[in-house]
Amino acid sequence: MAKRILVVEDEANIVRTVRLYIEKAGFEVDWATDGTQGLAAFRRNNPTLVLLDLNLPGKLDGLDVCRTLRSESNIPIIMLTARSEETDRLIGLELGADDYITKPFSPREVVARIRTVLRRIEQPDVVLESLEVADIKINLGSRIATISGKPIELTRMEFDLLAALMRSPGRVFSRAHLLEHVLDTPFYEGYERTIDQHVKNLRQKLEPGPRQPKYILTVRGVGYKIVDG
Repeated sequence: MAKRILVVEDEANIVRTVRLYIEKAGFEVDWATDGTQGLAAFRRNNPTLVLLDLNLPGKLDGLDVCRTLRSESNIPIIMLTARSEETDRLIGLELGADDYITKPFSPREVVARIRTVLRRIEQPDVVLESLEVADIKINLGSRIATISGKPIELTRMEFDLLAALMRSPGRVFSRAHLLEHVLDTPFYEGYERTIDQHVKNLRQKLEPGPRQPKYILTVRGVGYKIVDG
């Protein structure tokens, strides 16, 4: 069966163009014009991925929809944002969105990002079943993470970022390198904020004192590393 993409976007010209390219790529497409319709379509049609505009009309904006989707499901979410919406974009990442695309954009880029996110979540990790660093342990097969034996809830992006760091304890990763590991995509200008935001989210969940982290450390001018043992 073809994978189904839910597009929640109120600008009809954007939807027509994006829908044409997504369907040509072999996906089925549902379309909703506001947050309420978007949530109803998600619950009714069980899509594979949601393409979500942050600036939606009506009672529920894109952030409201993102928050609700993440509370109900781990479905991949790609946000569509205007360049002036950086604060909302960062909030969306905090809420668990997997990726974002800024307007104006190429419809080919949209299709490429959809394929990238889906490919990343569908590829099984057959090399190692689990990883352990200090008090943190993750099972790559079940995608369960624990710290000191207690389970922690991570978004897909947070789990993949943590796994990338834990595969090489002590190694310093640049933001660009982490993007290649986690998103399997080239480095785009502005994307360093994406990695920074997800690291911030991880620290909130892992660290006893996020402002003075002991697990995920910042290496100034370079990027991040996880402690070696």
